[in-house]
Amino acid sequence: MRVPGQVWLSGSRRFWQAVPAGVLLAVAWVLLAGRPALGELSIDITRGVVEPLPVAVVEFAGTQANEREYGRDVARVIAANLERSGLFQPVNPAAFIQREVPLDATPRFGDWRVINAQALVHGRVMLQADGRLQADFRLWDVFAERQMAGFTFVTDPRNWRRVAHIISDAVYKRITGEDGYFDTRIVYVAESGPRDNRVKRLAIMDQDGENHRFLTDGSDLVLTPRFSPTLQEITYLSFHRGRPQVFIYNIDTGRQESIGDFDGLSFAPRFSPDGTRLVMSLSREGNSDIYAMDLRTRQLRRLTAGTGIDTSPSYAPDGRQIVFNSDRGGSQQIYLMDADGGNVRRISFGQGRYATPVWSPRGDLIAFTRMHQGRFFIGVMRPDGSGERLLAEGFRVEGPTWAPNGRVLMYFDEEPTRAGGSGRSRLVSIDLTGRNKREVPTPTDASDPAWSPLIP
Repeated sequence: MRVPGQVWLSGSRRFWQAVPAGVLLAVAWVLLAGRPALGELSIDITRGVVEPLPVAVVEFAGTQANEREYGRDVARVIAANLERSGLFQPVNPAAFIQREVPLDATPRFGDWRVINAQALVHGRVMLQADGRLQADFRLWDVFAERQMAGFTFVTDPRNWRRVAHIISDAVYKRITGEDGYFDTRIVYVAESGPRDNRVKRLAIMDQDGENHRFLTDGSDLVLTPRFSPTLQEITYLSFHRGRPQVFIYNIDTGRQESIGDFDGLSFAPRFSPDGTRLVMSLSREGNSDIYAMDLRTRQLRRLTAGTGIDTSPSYAPDGRQIVFNSDRGGSQQIYLMDADGGNVRRISFGQGRYATPVWSPRGDLIAFTRMHQGRFFIGVMRPDGSGERLLAEGFRVEGPTWAPNGRVLMYFDEEPTRAGGSGRSRLVSIDLTGRNKREVPTPTDASDPAWSPLIP
C-alpha cells in the first residue's frame, strides 16, 4: 500500500520500479560506485577549501502547463541545494544558449562549454494517467561528453520537493563520492514571546526550511530534541507540569509518552545508534550521572558515578563508546567512556570549558561547544582529542548537530542586544572548512537543532 509520504522511484535507496534497461543499468552503476574514477568529473571534498564547480540546472521539461510548473520548481530546489552546499555554483539560466535539453537526446555540449558549465542537470516531468508524477533526470559531464547518472521517479505529486532533494543527493554523491544530505529533516525548538516568559515548542522542517510545522503547542517548555535512527520518533526534555522529564514523540501519530517517572530530574536524552536504548542524565540528591535505558524493558543502568555533573551523552556510530561532558576534574570538559561505563578518559585540554559533545555519523570527529573569556565557539576534534579546530565563534553559539554525511554541522547562534543581553536566536549551518556559513530560515527564533538521517 502506498502512502502520501512515500516516494516510489527507480534508482535510489527506496523502492524499485521497472524502467528502460539502459536507464536501470546506469542507475545501478551510479549506486554501486564509490568515489568517481580517475579522470571523471569530481570534487575532492576531503582536501579542505575547494572552488565551487559550475553546474547548469535546466528547468525540467513538461508538455502541460502544470507539468512545466513542477519542472521549474524541481530545478529551482536542486539548484538551491547544490549552491547551499558551497561545492557547486549554479550557472545563471540567463546565460544558457541551449534552453531546452530533450531527455532522449545528447546535449549540445559546445553550448554548455562556452558558458563554462562543467556539469549539466536536466530532466522531464509528466503526470501519468493515474495522477502520479513521473520525473526523469540526467546528469552529464560536459567536457567528457558523458552521462554520469540517470534516474526515473514515480510518486504522488505532493512529493515533488522530495524528488528534488533526492536528485540533489544523487548529483552530490556522483560528483563528490560522498553521500548527500538534502533529503533530510531538522527538528528544533521554536522560541517566541518575551525573554522572561519564553514559549518553546517542538518544530520540524526540511533541511532547507520548507515544509515547516509545529509538533507541540507550547503549553510545556521543551528542550534538546533528538531523532531516533528510524526517524519515526523524537526524544526530548519537557518541563511537564513544571518538572523536567524525558519524553518520546511519535511523528506519525503525534503521541507523546514519558519514558518514566524517575526519582530525580532527567534531561539531555539521545537514542543509541540501533534505537533500542536511550542515554541521558539523571539528577538525584544533587548529583547528575549518565544512565542508559533499555526501551524494551524500561530498565535503567547507571554508567557514571561521582560528585561531578555528568551530562550531554552521545553514542559513537558503532554504539561502543559514549562521549559526554563533566566537571569532575574541576572544570567542564569532554570525556569518553565505553558504552558500559568503563574506561573513562578526558579528551579536551584546550583553554576554557567544553559542552554539548556529539559524535559524527562517520565516527571520525566529535563536535562540541567551547566557552572561553566570555565567547562561545563551535569546534571539532578527533575522538582521541587531537586535531581540535574551531569553526565558528559568537556571542553565544551552541548545540552542534551533524548532517548524516558528517561533512556539515548545524547549530544555533544567539545574537546580543545593545544592552548586552540575549537577542534573536537563529539556526546556522557550516561545513568542516568553516567557510560555508549560512542561516537556515525559520518562522520564529530557533535553538537546539537536531539533524535527521537520510529519509528512508
